[in-house]
Amino acid sequence: MKKTLIILLIGLFSQHFMAQSLEIGAEIRPRLEYRHGYKTLKVDSLNAAAFVSQRTRLNFTYNSEKMNAYLSVQDVRVWGDVATLNASDKNAPAVHEAWAELLLAPAWRLKLGRQEISLDNQRIFGAVGWAQQARSHDALLASYKPNEFHEITLGLALNATAETLFETDYTLNNYKAMQYLWYHAQLNPLKLSFLVLNNGLAYMENNKQEVAYNQTFGTHARYRKNNFQADGSVYFQTGKLDTASLNAFNVALNASYKFTNGLKTGLGAEYLSGTDMNTTSTTVKSFNPWYGTNHKFNGFMDYFYVGNHINSVGLIDVYASVAYAKNKFSMAVTPHVFNAAAAVINSQNQEMDAYLGTELDVTFNYKWTPDVTFQAGYSHMFASETMGILKGGNANATNNWAWLMVTINPRIFKTTL
Repeated sequence: MKKTLIILLIGLFSQHFMAQSLEIGAEIRPRLEYRHGYKTLKVDSLNAAAFVSQRTRLNFTYNSEKMNAYLSVQDVRVWGDVATLNASDKNAPAVHEAWAELLLAPAWRLKLGRQEISLDNQRIFGAVGWAQQARSHDALLASYKPNEFHEITLGLALNATAETLFETDYTLNNYKAMQYLWYHAQLNPLKLSFLVLNNGLAYMENNKQEVAYNQTFGTHARYRKNNFQADGSVYFQTGKLDTASLNAFNVALNASYKFTNGLKTGLGAEYLSGTDMNTTSTTVKSFNPWYGTNHKFNGFMDYFYVGNHINSVGLIDVYASVAYAKNKFSMAVTPHVFNAAAAVINSQNQEMDAYLGTELDVTFNYKWTPDVTFQAGYSHMFASETMGILKGGNANATNNWAWLMVTINPRIFKTTL
């Protein structure tokens, strides 16, 4: 009996012990860019920019029966931003993610700390992986997932610039407080999600800081069957931006078909409402995709909603795509036709034609090994006079952008504890 009990205890201890795992990985991602009209039209008096940026990360992943944890430390630099005999870096290493996820019950999880938030197609919440620094939030997420078909998550964030004894102004370009509720249903072959976001932004009024709340709510659906795929979304925004009222919306629809020979074609359109440049209304009608991975939408040259074009004339984006993939190689060609969703007014107070321009994006991808990927791209903007009014710069100049990137993701260490 005693021997049986000892064997049983050893077995239980070993089972618990083996349920833990630790993995250490890294990422080294240098990217060469040539910018000659990237994000905005070329200015005649300025030459093109060329540089190499690099993201370097060290990632630690821990998993057990009751808890998951993740730590990602990153260094973001431009080659040459410090001298070869530098005593210190221009940018110190930073914590990109540092979170723990508590597995409270089979259906309940609590995730808290610095973390990426990516929902659906990342239009409203995304990791912004293209940017070398990417985006992460200090937040608490409570999730309920009773089965593989349904999931609901509540997200909460409250921001301050420091520990203080009394209330102080929040001065960062960030939300002061944020809450969201997201529901996702897996209804094969349909995926359906609903999102409600309450977004609190600080502003000054009568020499006192106030917080204005705006709300984004809507739905995203994705249908996939055999080689056909389609997705669409509808979002509305209301509430306050400082003292102004917000009334905006966003509608998007995409469809694609994958042929058996590796060819894939797609067609899509997106409408983001805007505000007329000559309006006298105090209502903002410009939709803002607040924390999305906006680089993947509306052209890779980032003329719209990537740190720009906020509270502007909106956008109508109609695009097509042709992609090909075989073995380790893939490529894609995507033209975008852009129009303003609201009135663009020139210096003579005349309304301009809505057409902004056409962008052509070409990308190449080669997965050399499971850990090493080579990527390259070229984009060209054929801008209109209206784009020149909106952005400034020379619409008739050659506005283009090219890049070459290598992503190296070695797995350094993995063990079961």
